[in-house]
Amino acid sequence: MGLTVGIIGAGRIGRLHADHLRFISQVRVKSVSDVAIHHLESWARERQIEVLTADYRQILMDPDIDAVLICSPTNTHATMIKEAALAGKHIFCEKPISFTLRETEEALEAVEKAQVKFQVGFNRRFDPNFRKVRDLVQNGTIGVPHILRITSRDPKPPSMDYIKSSGGLFMDMMIHDFDMARYIMESEVVEVSAYGAVLVDPAIEEAGDIDTAVVTLKFANGALGVIDNSRQAVYGYDQRLEIFGSKGSALADNHRPTTVEVSTSEHVSKDKPLYFFLERYTQAYMNEVSEFVRAILTNQPVICSGFDGLQAQRIAEAAKKSLEAGIPVKLEAVNSAASV
Repeated sequence: MGLTVGIIGAGRIGRLHADHLRFISQVRVKSVSDVAIHHLESWARERQIEVLTADYRQILMDPDIDAVLICSPTNTHATMIKEAALAGKHIFCEKPISFTLRETEEALEAVEKAQVKFQVGFNRRFDPNFRKVRDLVQNGTIGVPHILRITSRDPKPPSMDYIKSSGGLFMDMMIHDFDMARYIMESEVVEVSAYGAVLVDPAIEEAGDIDTAVVTLKFANGALGVIDNSRQAVYGYDQRLEIFGSKGSALADNHRPTTVEVSTSEHVSKDKPLYFFLERYTQAYMNEVSEFVRAILTNQPVICSGFDGLQAQRIAEAAKKSLEAGIPVKLEAVNSAASV
Protein backbone atom coordinates (compact mmCIF):
# COMPACT_ATOMS: atom_id res chain seq x y z
CA MET A 1 0.00 0.00 0.00
CA GLY A 2 1.34 3.41 -0.97
CA LEU A 3 0.52 7.06 -0.52
CA THR A 4 0.35 9.69 -3.25
CA VAL A 5 1.08 13.20 -2.03
CA GLY A 6 0.72 16.77 -3.25
CA ILE A 7 2.58 19.73 -1.76
CA ILE A 8 1.02 23.18 -1.66
CA GLY A 9 3.68 25.86 -1.37
CA ALA A 10 7.22 25.20 -2.55
CA GLY A 11 9.22 27.62 -0.49
CA ARG A 12 12.05 26.46 1.73
CA ILE A 13 9.90 24.19 3.93
CA GLY A 14 7.82 22.77 1.10
CA ARG A 15 10.92 21.77 -0.84
CA LEU A 16 12.46 20.32 2.30
CA HIS A 17 9.43 18.09 2.90
CA ALA A 18 9.46 17.00 -0.74
CA ASP A 19 13.09 15.92 -0.41
CA HIS A 20 12.43 13.99 2.81
CA LEU A 21 9.35 12.25 1.42
CA ARG A 22 11.48 10.86 -1.41
CA PHE A 23 13.24 8.62 1.11
CA ILE A 24 9.98 6.96 2.23
CA SER A 25 9.43 3.99 -0.06
CA GLN A 26 5.63 4.00 0.26
CA VAL A 27 5.32 7.64 -0.85
CA ARG A 28 5.03 9.15 -4.30
CA VAL A 29 5.19 12.95 -4.52
CA LYS A 30 3.09 13.53 -7.62
CA SER A 31 2.27 17.24 -7.57
CA VAL A 32 3.57 20.56 -6.30
CA SER A 33 1.84 23.92 -6.50
CA ASP A 34 3.30 27.34 -5.97
CA VAL A 35 2.57 30.87 -7.18
CA ALA A 36 6.13 31.03 -8.57
CA ILE A 37 6.01 27.58 -10.14
CA HIS A 38 8.05 28.48 -13.25
CA HIS A 39 11.19 28.69 -11.10
CA LEU A 40 10.84 25.06 -10.01
CA GLU A 41 10.95 23.09 -13.25
CA SER A 42 14.51 21.80 -12.97
CA TRP A 43 14.09 21.13 -9.23
CA ALA A 44 10.94 19.08 -9.89
CA ARG A 45 12.45 17.22 -12.84
CA GLU A 46 15.39 16.07 -10.70
CA ARG A 47 12.91 14.69 -8.15
CA GLN A 48 10.60 13.06 -10.70
CA ILE A 49 7.65 15.19 -9.63
CA GLU A 50 5.10 14.82 -12.40
CA VAL A 51 2.81 17.83 -12.04
CA LEU A 52 3.65 21.46 -11.40
CA THR A 53 0.84 23.97 -11.12
CA ALA A 54 0.22 27.51 -9.96
CA ASP A 55 -3.29 26.51 -8.84
CA TYR A 56 -3.35 24.40 -5.68
CA ARG A 57 -6.94 23.38 -6.41
CA GLN A 58 -5.62 21.21 -9.23
CA ILE A 59 -3.98 19.09 -6.54
CA LEU A 60 -7.17 18.93 -4.48
CA MET A 61 -9.19 17.83 -7.52
CA ASP A 62 -6.77 15.05 -8.44
CA PRO A 63 -8.31 11.68 -7.42
CA ASP A 64 -4.81 10.14 -7.25
CA ILE A 65 -3.77 12.43 -4.40
CA ASP A 66 -4.32 10.88 -0.96
CA ALA A 67 -2.73 13.58 1.19
CA VAL A 68 -1.54 17.17 0.95
CA LEU A 69 1.15 19.11 2.76
CA ILE A 70 0.20 22.77 3.20
CA CYS A 71 3.40 24.82 3.28
CA SER A 72 2.03 28.13 2.02
CA PRO A 73 1.83 31.43 3.97
CA THR A 74 -0.21 31.27 7.18
CA ASN A 75 -2.99 33.54 5.90
CA THR A 76 -3.89 30.84 3.33
CA HIS A 77 -3.92 27.85 5.69
CA ALA A 78 -7.50 27.87 6.97
CA THR A 79 -9.06 28.12 3.50
CA MET A 80 -6.83 25.39 2.11
CA ILE A 81 -7.49 23.10 5.08
CA LYS A 82 -11.24 23.40 4.62
CA GLU A 83 -11.00 22.78 0.87
CA ALA A 84 -8.64 19.83 1.31
CA ALA A 85 -10.90 18.28 3.94
CA LEU A 86 -13.91 18.69 1.66
CA ALA A 87 -11.92 16.94 -1.07
CA GLY A 88 -11.24 14.03 1.31
CA LYS A 89 -7.47 14.53 1.50
CA HIS A 90 -5.41 13.82 4.60
CA ILE A 91 -3.66 17.02 5.66
CA PHE A 92 -0.31 18.08 7.05
CA CYS A 93 -0.17 21.83 7.75
CA GLU A 94 2.72 23.99 8.86
CA LYS A 95 2.24 26.06 11.99
CA PRO A 96 0.30 28.09 12.95
CA ILE A 97 -3.01 26.84 11.61
CA SER A 98 -4.19 30.45 11.21
CA PHE A 99 -3.87 33.88 12.77
CA THR A 100 -7.25 33.79 14.54
CA LEU A 101 -8.81 31.19 16.80
CA ARG A 102 -12.12 31.42 14.95
CA GLU A 103 -10.50 30.50 11.63
CA THR A 104 -8.61 27.66 13.29
CA GLU A 105 -11.74 26.26 14.90
CA GLU A 106 -13.63 26.45 11.60
CA ALA A 107 -10.81 24.61 9.82
CA LEU A 108 -10.74 21.90 12.50
CA GLU A 109 -14.51 21.50 12.27
CA ALA A 110 -14.11 20.79 8.55
CA VAL A 111 -11.41 18.22 9.31
CA GLU A 112 -13.58 16.53 11.91
CA LYS A 113 -16.56 16.41 9.57
CA ALA A 114 -14.47 14.88 6.77
CA GLN A 115 -12.81 12.37 9.13
CA VAL A 116 -9.40 12.84 7.54
CA LYS A 117 -6.02 12.79 9.30
CA PHE A 118 -4.69 16.21 10.24
CA GLN A 119 -1.18 16.87 11.56
CA VAL A 120 0.33 20.23 12.52
CA GLY A 121 3.99 20.91 11.71
CA PHE A 122 5.42 21.33 15.19
CA ASN A 123 8.61 19.55 14.17
CA ARG A 124 10.33 19.83 17.56
CA ARG A 125 8.08 17.09 18.96
CA PHE A 126 9.96 14.75 16.64
CA ASP A 127 13.46 15.74 17.75
CA PRO A 128 15.09 12.67 19.36
CA ASN A 129 16.50 14.70 22.25
CA PHE A 130 13.22 16.34 23.20
CA ARG A 131 11.42 13.03 22.81
CA LYS A 132 13.89 11.46 25.23
CA VAL A 133 13.16 14.18 27.79
CA ARG A 134 9.44 13.56 27.41
CA ASP A 135 9.99 9.81 27.87
CA LEU A 136 11.85 10.53 31.11
CA VAL A 137 8.89 12.56 32.34
CA GLN A 138 6.43 9.86 31.31
CA ASN A 139 8.29 7.01 32.97
CA GLY A 140 8.77 8.90 36.21
CA THR A 141 12.56 9.12 36.10
CA ILE A 142 12.59 12.78 37.18
CA GLY A 143 9.61 12.34 39.51
CA VAL A 144 6.83 14.89 39.73
CA PRO A 145 7.61 17.80 37.34
CA HIS A 146 8.17 21.13 39.07
CA ILE A 147 9.85 23.52 36.61
CA LEU A 148 10.25 23.53 32.82
CA ARG A 149 12.76 25.89 31.21
CA ILE A 150 12.91 26.38 27.43
CA THR A 151 15.42 28.60 25.61
CA SER A 152 14.94 29.32 21.91
CA ARG A 153 17.06 32.00 20.25
CA ASP A 154 17.61 32.55 16.54
CA PRO A 155 21.07 33.44 15.18
CA LYS A 156 19.70 36.50 13.38
CA PRO A 157 16.33 38.17 12.76
CA PRO A 158 14.32 37.27 9.66
CA SER A 159 13.68 39.84 6.95
CA MET A 160 11.51 42.82 7.80
CA ASP A 161 8.94 41.68 5.22
CA TYR A 162 8.68 38.40 7.13
CA ILE A 163 8.41 40.18 10.48
CA LYS A 164 5.49 42.26 9.18
CA SER A 165 3.55 39.19 7.99
CA SER A 166 4.55 36.69 10.69
CA GLY A 167 1.82 37.35 13.23
CA GLY A 168 4.37 38.42 15.83
CA LEU A 169 7.05 36.70 17.88
CA PHE A 170 4.60 34.77 20.06
CA MET A 171 2.62 33.39 17.09
CA ASP A 172 5.56 32.82 14.77
CA MET A 173 8.50 31.85 16.98
CA MET A 174 7.52 31.07 20.56
CA ILE A 175 4.48 29.05 19.43
CA HIS A 176 6.93 26.16 18.92
CA ASP A 177 7.90 26.45 22.58
CA PHE A 178 4.27 26.66 23.71
CA ASP A 179 3.62 23.37 21.96
CA MET A 180 6.80 21.86 23.40
CA ALA A 181 5.75 22.92 26.91
CA ARG A 182 2.45 21.03 26.62
CA TYR A 183 4.19 18.06 24.99
CA ILE A 184 6.87 17.69 27.67
CA MET A 185 4.66 18.46 30.64
CA GLU A 186 1.57 16.53 29.46
CA SER A 187 -0.51 19.15 31.23
CA GLU A 188 -2.48 22.10 29.94
CA VAL A 189 -1.32 25.68 30.47
CA VAL A 190 -3.82 27.58 32.62
CA GLU A 191 -2.15 30.99 32.97
CA VAL A 192 0.39 33.05 31.00
CA SER A 193 2.51 36.10 31.89
CA ALA A 194 4.51 37.72 29.12
CA TYR A 195 7.27 40.32 29.03
CA GLY A 196 8.73 41.70 25.84
CA ALA A 197 11.25 44.24 24.58
CA VAL A 198 13.00 45.46 21.45
CA LEU A 199 16.70 45.04 22.11
CA VAL A 200 18.00 43.78 18.76
CA ASP A 201 16.63 46.04 16.02
CA PRO A 202 14.47 49.19 16.39
CA ALA A 203 12.93 48.45 12.99
CA ILE A 204 11.18 45.46 14.56
CA GLU A 205 9.39 47.82 16.93
CA GLU A 206 8.42 50.02 14.00
CA ALA A 207 6.89 46.92 12.43
CA GLY A 208 4.78 46.43 15.56
CA ASP A 209 6.64 43.50 17.08
CA ILE A 210 9.22 42.63 19.74
CA ASP A 211 12.49 40.73 19.37
CA THR A 212 13.12 39.61 22.96
CA ALA A 213 10.64 37.92 25.30
CA VAL A 214 10.26 35.98 28.51
CA VAL A 215 7.01 34.12 29.24
CA THR A 216 6.05 32.30 32.41
CA LEU A 217 3.47 29.52 32.41
CA LYS A 218 1.32 27.91 35.07
CA PHE A 219 0.20 24.35 34.32
CA ALA A 220 -2.91 22.55 35.45
CA ASN A 221 -0.72 20.04 37.34
CA GLY A 222 0.72 22.86 39.46
CA ALA A 223 4.11 23.02 37.71
CA LEU A 224 5.70 26.20 36.38
CA GLY A 225 7.37 27.00 33.08
CA VAL A 226 9.73 29.69 31.80
CA ILE A 227 10.40 30.35 28.11
CA ASP A 228 12.87 32.89 26.73
CA ASN A 229 13.19 33.90 23.08
CA SER A 230 15.48 36.24 21.19
CA ARG A 231 15.63 37.03 17.49
CA GLN A 232 19.43 37.22 17.65
CA ALA A 233 21.97 35.02 19.41
CA VAL A 234 25.31 35.99 17.90
CA TYR A 235 26.87 32.60 18.69
CA GLY A 236 24.37 30.42 16.81
CA TYR A 237 20.97 28.72 17.00
CA ASP A 238 20.40 28.31 20.74
CA GLN A 239 17.93 25.51 21.54
CA ARG A 240 17.89 24.13 25.08
CA LEU A 241 15.33 22.54 27.36
CA GLU A 242 15.41 21.43 31.00
CA ILE A 243 12.79 19.71 33.13
CA PHE A 244 13.28 19.70 36.90
CA GLY A 245 11.27 17.41 39.18
CA SER A 246 11.05 15.79 42.59
CA LYS A 247 13.60 13.06 41.68
CA GLY A 248 16.01 15.02 39.50
CA SER A 249 16.29 16.84 36.21
CA ALA A 250 16.83 16.22 32.49
CA LEU A 251 18.54 18.59 30.07
CA ALA A 252 18.52 18.65 26.27
CA ASP A 253 21.48 20.78 25.18
CA ASN A 254 22.45 22.45 21.92
CA HIS A 255 23.63 20.55 18.86
CA ARG A 256 27.18 21.36 17.82
CA PRO A 257 29.31 20.38 14.80
CA THR A 258 31.41 18.15 17.10
CA THR A 259 31.32 17.12 20.75
CA VAL A 260 35.02 17.89 21.20
CA GLU A 261 35.90 20.07 24.19
CA VAL A 262 39.41 21.51 24.34
CA SER A 263 40.92 22.26 27.75
CA THR A 264 44.23 24.07 28.17
CA SER A 265 45.84 26.19 30.84
CA GLU A 266 44.42 29.25 29.10
CA HIS A 267 40.85 28.29 28.28
CA VAL A 268 38.20 25.61 27.87
CA SER A 269 36.37 25.71 24.55
CA LYS A 270 33.93 23.78 22.38
CA ASP A 271 32.17 24.35 19.08
CA LYS A 272 29.43 26.94 18.79
CA PRO A 273 25.86 25.64 18.35
CA LEU A 274 24.74 24.87 14.81
CA TYR A 275 23.78 28.10 13.06
CA PHE A 276 20.69 27.24 11.01
CA PHE A 277 17.40 25.71 12.12
CA LEU A 278 17.36 23.30 9.19
CA GLU A 279 20.68 21.88 10.37
CA ARG A 280 19.55 21.62 13.99
CA TYR A 281 16.26 19.94 13.24
CA THR A 282 17.07 17.85 10.15
CA GLN A 283 16.15 14.58 11.86
CA ALA A 284 13.02 16.11 13.38
CA TYR A 285 11.79 17.24 9.96
CA MET A 286 12.40 13.78 8.53
CA ASN A 287 10.66 12.12 11.46
CA GLU A 288 7.55 14.30 11.33
CA VAL A 289 6.70 13.50 7.70
CA SER A 290 7.48 9.82 8.32
CA GLU A 291 5.08 9.81 11.26
CA PHE A 292 2.40 11.54 9.17
CA VAL A 293 2.70 8.83 6.52
CA ARG A 294 2.68 6.10 9.16
CA ALA A 295 -0.49 7.48 10.77
CA ILE A 296 -2.31 7.39 7.44
CA LEU A 297 -1.11 3.98 6.27
CA THR A 298 -1.75 2.30 9.64
CA ASN A 299 -4.85 4.35 10.50
CA GLN A 300 -3.33 5.49 13.79
CA PRO A 301 -3.66 8.88 15.49
CA VAL A 302 -1.19 11.59 14.48
CA ILE A 303 1.35 12.68 17.10
CA CYS A 304 0.61 16.40 16.73
CA SER A 305 -3.10 16.98 16.19
CA GLY A 306 -5.29 19.92 15.29
CA PHE A 307 -6.18 20.26 18.96
CA ASP A 308 -2.47 20.63 19.76
CA GLY A 309 -2.23 23.38 17.17
CA LEU A 310 -5.26 25.12 18.62
CA GLN A 311 -3.95 24.99 22.18
CA ALA A 312 -0.54 26.40 21.19
CA GLN A 313 -2.31 29.19 19.36
CA ARG A 314 -4.45 29.95 22.43
CA ILE A 315 -1.30 30.25 24.56
CA ALA A 316 0.21 32.61 21.97
CA GLU A 317 -2.95 34.73 22.10
CA ALA A 318 -2.78 34.80 25.90
CA ALA A 319 0.86 35.89 25.75
CA LYS A 320 0.00 38.76 23.41
CA LYS A 321 -2.82 39.87 25.70
CA SER A 322 -0.57 39.65 28.75
CA LEU A 323 2.12 41.74 27.07
CA GLU A 324 -0.41 44.39 26.04
CA ALA A 325 -2.17 44.56 29.41
CA GLY A 326 0.81 43.98 31.68
CA ILE A 327 -1.02 41.33 33.71
CA PRO A 328 -1.25 37.52 33.78
CA VAL A 329 -3.92 36.07 31.46
CA LYS A 330 -5.85 32.87 32.15
CA LEU A 331 -6.32 30.52 29.20
CA GLU A 332 -10.01 30.16 29.96
CA ALA A 333 -10.38 33.84 29.04
CA VAL A 334 -8.93 33.30 25.54
CA ASN A 335 -11.60 32.27 23.06
CA SER A 336 -12.38 32.62 19.37
CA ALA A 337 -14.70 35.61 19.81
CA ALA A 338 -11.95 37.58 21.55
CA SER A 339 -9.26 36.80 18.97
CA VAL A 340 -10.95 37.96 15.78
